[in-house]
Amino acid sequence: MARKDALLKVTKMLLGRRNELRKRLGMQLDDLGGARGSGDVADVSFVATGEEMASQLAQLESHELAQTELALLRLKQGRYGVCDVCEKKIPVGRLNAVPYSVMCVKCQGEAEKEGNWLEAHATMSWGDMKDDDRDLDAAAVRSSMGK
Repeated sequence: MARKDALLKVTKMLLGRRNELRKRLGMQLDDLGGARGSGDVADVSFVATGEEMASQLAQLESHELAQTELALLRLKQGRYGVCDVCEKKIPVGRLNAVPYSVMCVKCQGEAEKEGNWLEAHATMSWGDMKDDDRDLDAAAVRSSMGK
């Protein structure tokens, strides 16, 4: 029961983080097209540097959003918290630290040792992603973790 409760807490955190990232990315993308002051070279350079930093931050947050979306999809499918490689349960401590983990620590270490391991073992189709989270209520999460 403790694992189910911990996974429910992680699910709520993932949903909150996804919403936060969506809002932040929307604001950042709006800001990127903002006005370029008509000042001197220093002003223009300052604006360009700020836009570059905002663009890089948006890229990082976009990557995190994609990982969060994948974790939520895995919850719907009942595969969340199970290693993609060895199919053992991923410890809750790891999921709390990295909630979008798809591998246990041992398999993740192996994947990092081999350069092309991830490409060879990729099973997720981004075409399967959906933007609907209505079925991620507590009951759905609990039932999907009941394996």
